[in-house]
Amino acid sequence: MSMTHNEAAQNATANETSCDAIEVSIVMPCLNEAETVGRCIEKALRGLRENHICGEVVIADNGSTDGSQELALRAGARVVPVEQKGYGNALMGGIAAARGKYVVMGDADDSYDFQHVPRFLDKLRSGYDLVMGNRFQGGIQPGAMPALHRYLGNPVLSGIGRIFFGSPCGDFHCGLRGFSKQAIEGLDLRTTGMEFASEMVVKATLHGLRISEVPTTLSPDGRTRPPHLRSWRDGWRHLRFLLLYSPRWLFLYPGLLAMLLGLFCLIWLLPGPRNIGFAVLDVHTMLCGAMMVLIGFQSVSFAVLGKVFAMSSGLMPWSPKLRRVFDWITLEIGLVCGAVLIVGGVSGLIAAVMIWRSCGFGPLQPQQMLRWIIPAVTATALGFQVVLSSFFLSMLGLNRK
Repeated sequence: MSMTHNEAAQNATANETSCDAIEVSIVMPCLNEAETVGRCIEKALRGLRENHICGEVVIADNGSTDGSQELALRAGARVVPVEQKGYGNALMGGIAAARGKYVVMGDADDSYDFQHVPRFLDKLRSGYDLVMGNRFQGGIQPGAMPALHRYLGNPVLSGIGRIFFGSPCGDFHCGLRGFSKQAIEGLDLRTTGMEFASEMVVKATLHGLRISEVPTTLSPDGRTRPPHLRSWRDGWRHLRFLLLYSPRWLFLYPGLLAMLLGLFCLIWLLPGPRNIGFAVLDVHTMLCGAMMVLIGFQSVSFAVLGKVFAMSSGLMPWSPKLRRVFDWITLEIGLVCGAVLIVGGVSGLIAAVMIWRSCGFGPLQPQQMLRWIIPAVTATALGFQVVLSSFFLSMLGLNRK
């Protein structure tokens, strides 16, 4: 038989005051969860009592208009109003207000089992900074997760997270997770929407925090209204965040591949046309190769510039490998490399003009002249890009302490 709201509040107060300091704060973001918030608080407080854990329940209310705040107070929780809208904003407000050494966060829709909190706390006590729940290991009840999320969205996004960042998490988007408040606050989390869940895992991985997983379950939520989550919109926001936080996969690797393929085309076709089966590749393919070289270099330089900007602005931790690279790749070296390319390209253009002059500035064979002009123009444009990128990197302050 369920306890009354008054009994829950009395038990919550007794639980908080019977120990010297609150060890864990259970933080739930809330936006119009009147149907389920009371049950979630009751389960969380029961789990704390039964396991003799000194803790509290914090409801981070994001502007509910259905009376969720009053229900949460009556159930024994502490309500923290968060004016800025968004899942991430609500959680950041709740985490900031939490009084525990550790925080366990979970949705207030009655889909997560808050009696699993001791599983997370055991890992945190043993020294882990972030403990993720894994619903695929613990069990997903029928109807709890749409097939699109279960078989496409979560596996794909979690797989991308593991490949891009080397994260050990098998369920990137589990809403039930525990962490050291001090460690997570040190990550300077900033995203305000649903991608907050991804940002926490990515930054924890990049900063070298100790991460572990525990099995947990997912049940159908207890609401009659539609969920706040929008599959395609929020899925894209998660994917966009993962791509933007990994310049290597978004810009560097594709750019290097384009540069190598383009350079191969230029060198391969420089002596003359080439036959592949019935096809004849000539200066037109050389021109496409030149385009790939220029686009590839722009992509590579953008990867480097984006990485440096993210690190210098505090969005990402500084990479020791990149610091070592910049110990010997300086502005001066970039200017010298750019100047060599410019001189080589301009020399090729001058040579083409001299050939034209020798013909009395009359008509020329396009194939012959383009074999001079395409590499020369490519080298000249590439040289100016190297110079400009070197100056921009210097402006970003690579030597800033």
